[in-house]
Amino acid sequence: MREIPAVPDRPAADAGRAATRRVRGRGRVYGWAPAVALLLAVTTSCTGSTPGSGAVAAGKYGTAGVGDRLFPTLGNGGYDVTHYGLTLDYVPETNHLKGTAVITARATQDLSRFDLDLSGLRVRTVTVRGAGAHFTRAGDELQVTPAKAVRPHEVFQTVVTYDGTPHTLKYGSGSARQGWLETEDGSTALGQPSGSMTWFPGNHHPSDKATYDITVTVPKDEDGDPYDVISNGELVAEKDHGKTVTWHWRNKEPMASYVAHISVGDFKIHRGRSKKGVPVYVATDPAEAKAAAGVPDLVPEMVDWGSTLFGPYPFSSTGAVVDHLPDLEYALETQTKPYFGESPDEGLLVHELAHQWFGDSVTPRAWKDIWLSEGLASYAEWLWEEKRGGRTTEQTFKDYYTGKDEESTGIWAFPPANPPSAARLSDPPVYGHGAMVIHKVRQAVGDATFFDILHTWTRDHRHGNADTRQFITLCETKSGKDLTALFDTWLFAKEKPSRM
Repeated sequence: MREIPAVPDRPAADAGRAATRRVRGRGRVYGWAPAVALLLAVTTSCTGSTPGSGAVAAGKYGTAGVGDRLFPTLGNGGYDVTHYGLTLDYVPETNHLKGTAVITARATQDLSRFDLDLSGLRVRTVTVRGAGAHFTRAGDELQVTPAKAVRPHEVFQTVVTYDGTPHTLKYGSGSARQGWLETEDGSTALGQPSGSMTWFPGNHHPSDKATYDITVTVPKDEDGDPYDVISNGELVAEKDHGKTVTWHWRNKEPMASYVAHISVGDFKIHRGRSKKGVPVYVATDPAEAKAAAGVPDLVPEMVDWGSTLFGPYPFSSTGAVVDHLPDLEYALETQTKPYFGESPDEGLLVHELAHQWFGDSVTPRAWKDIWLSEGLASYAEWLWEEKRGGRTTEQTFKDYYTGKDEESTGIWAFPPANPPSAARLSDPPVYGHGAMVIHKVRQAVGDATFFDILHTWTRDHRHGNADTRQFITLCETKSGKDLTALFDTWLFAKEKPSRM
């Protein structure tokens, strides 16, 4: 994820076309804020059961939350999800969503009750192992009591049916939002850090990754034209039923829920392959087609370039979604297809594509480790600028240290590896200061060892989770050096280092 700098107003889309699109949608909102504050969630409280469910009176409860210091209520204990099967019916004109979530998980303890994260929406039924389960709502927690307790190591399926009008989650005093966001001609779903729980129930912490099948049925518009539905992974099927169309997307590699994504609207589709053979799928809103004309060529070029520097591309396809939401404040590394609210510049595009390695494949174990994803993706911007004949990475580092770079404002506010609160999770220290830490490591170990570290990091933690301590250990092991002083000074210290 990266905040989009303010830019001059761009020409509006064709007025006639815009008027037509507004008939379908009801507004514009965006997701993940550049300064995240505590969640102001819309919540639903309800209870329910199905015939014969029967609550289990005694046993062990899975915890609500996994103990993340910054987001203590996100995620849930007692089980690991392996797969989400999401079947959705969505009507853009009314913004109504109807869903069935089939959640396959493995229990890590006895479970007489467990939680799922879900914000808003009305839960209709819950079954566990095919039997009706009792359920209650407590804020953003869906508490499920199966008819019979789940045993340790047991693989079990939970099926939740639900419907309603999904909502956005707003952070802080600004206008930036995440969750389910209406557009002029449909909607998009963006999840960092917790917005995915607005459209499907799950274990919404990055430490629990799973594979996904996402199937979305949408009506045709008044002219008989189908809405496009874009999601993660590969398109398995597109079926026309006459008045509706069903899109089935499959993400075969494990994915954190915060980078799960769907976009519904009108898109021009570009398909191709990179020179190294990676399939490319770029979806562009027609209003952005001219400005984003270079994106379909840049995506495969950047992915092949990254494969040389960072290690083999970690997914079975790549691409991008360029929507038309010019008032949005960030872009997001939605897995396999980063999402942009308008045509991105090269720096923003390479940042989100670098996240496919750093953030999507190698995902932070806890939210405090996000500096690894953002610092490495920001450093990829520095490397790309140098490749394109701009500043060297050394000069960019100096510009950040001296404050000459316009994005260096505020980078010394706190140590990158220790955000003081959820409200500060995407502040400048995590990005610019984080990239400076990466450059200091490169200076200390030399280029050959540095890029060996990156290749090893993306190989050893491919499709998994990793944390700051593991990164430090890898740097020291590969270099044979004690890097304590470097990390103490540049990563953990509260003050700006006295010299470069």
